Amino acid sequence: MKIGITCYPTYGGSGVVATELGIELAAKGHEIHFITYQQPFRLSGRERGISYHEVAVPTYPLFEYPPYDLALATRMSEVGEYYDLDLLHVHYAIPHSVSALLARQMLEARGRRLPFVTTLHGTDITLVGQDRSYLPVTRYAIENSDGVTAISSYLREKTLLEFQIQRPIEVVPNFVNCDLYKPLSEDDRAAGRARYAQPGEKILLHLSNFRPVKRVQDVVLTFAQVAKEVGSHLLLVGDGPDRPNAEYLVHSLGLQQRVHFLGKQDDVYRLLPWRTLC
Repeated sequence: MKIGITCYPTYGGSGVVATELGIELAAKGHEIHFITYQQPFRLSGRERGISYHEVAVPTYPLFEYPPYDLALATRMSEVGEYYDLDLLHVHYAIPHSVSALLARQMLEARGRRLPFVTTLHGTDITLVGQDRSYLPVTRYAIENSDGVTAISSYLREKTLLEFQIQRPIEVVPNFVNCDLYKPLSEDDRAAGRARYAQPGEKILLHLSNFRPVKRVQDVVLTFAQVAKEVGSHLLLVGDGPDRPNAEYLVHSLGLQQRVHFLGKQDDVYRLLPWRTLC
């Protein structure tokens, strides 16, 4: 199949899942076209069977906020037509499902139908989507998707309840590549742990995009209580708007020798086995 995928290309769960899905589909022989405002960070640009199409958002003095959703819809319809796509798969409902719906309608007016599937990831429903200014259009786009999936049963039930959705939603849980996410050898694990902890010390790890909803400062405060009782270190993996606040809190608590900010990491599967579960 020829599949167009749209996601937020930045450091976050929905973008990671979308990109990894595209990579695996391409490995199985499908032709994948990513349609986003920048190349997803998990793509190297050298993957076979994968193309990237940038969404150029016009700037004009009249627009206080650039109309990304309209530019995206236009690019979706262009890529769909020029590359004869069979399907669009959009991750995160706002605004991607709305743009896909508009692209489908644009192509239908020219005698071609391009179906699209919407995957719901979490905050697009539990936070952003429930804003009264977004709820009606989000509900409309979900109802008019050709298929809808959610990453958990909880999210499906939340969507059905809060949005009064009448159509079925299929649960497809998030996944990991088991060829990569597997236990390290004892030597590799010990070498990785030695960079941050002494033998017998515990390693706790938090991985996110450091947005307020991830509650990174609460992670630091919780670790401060743990560190009083247990010899331990905290690895904070990722980056985002709440990192400066978390760094300030770490220094205020005098934990700078025990809390390590690692920034954005592509190969997180190498870090996860370092932690010690109590």
